[in-house]
Amino acid sequence: MEHFGEHLMIDGYQGSYEKLNDKELVLQSLNELPGILGMHMLADPVVYEAPSNGKKDPGGWSGFVVIAESHISVHTFPGNGFVTIDAYTCKNGLKVDFIADYFKEKFSLGKLEINLVERGKEYRKYVME
Repeated sequence: MEHFGEHLMIDGYQGSYEKLNDKELVLQSLNELPGILGMHMLADPVVYEAPSNGKKDPGGWSGFVVIAESHISVHTFPGNGFVTIDAYTCKNGLKVDFIADYFKEKFSLGKLEINLVERGKEYRKYVME
């Protein structure tokens, strides 16, 4: 049975402080990745400066783009060389390796932790046909 969608979560480590602290680079990635993946933006991406709230979270940039297929978000923590990325879509067959490589290059990440969750595994049971 086909699942409803896929939620890709990437945690990137040992990233470039300069790249992770670059608001325009975060914005650029949110502007170009949906098109590369054949997805459709419903609104322009937004990026906000997120202030520090302690050693665990030294602040950075949080960006989000709403796409017809769901959303992509990026949260950078330049002071820790860390980034969290979510790509959620109602499509199946998300290009996991491509997306991981895309962000690894964008932010010069040394290590990635990748998790893919199939969402709505029982969705078809409850859809009226």
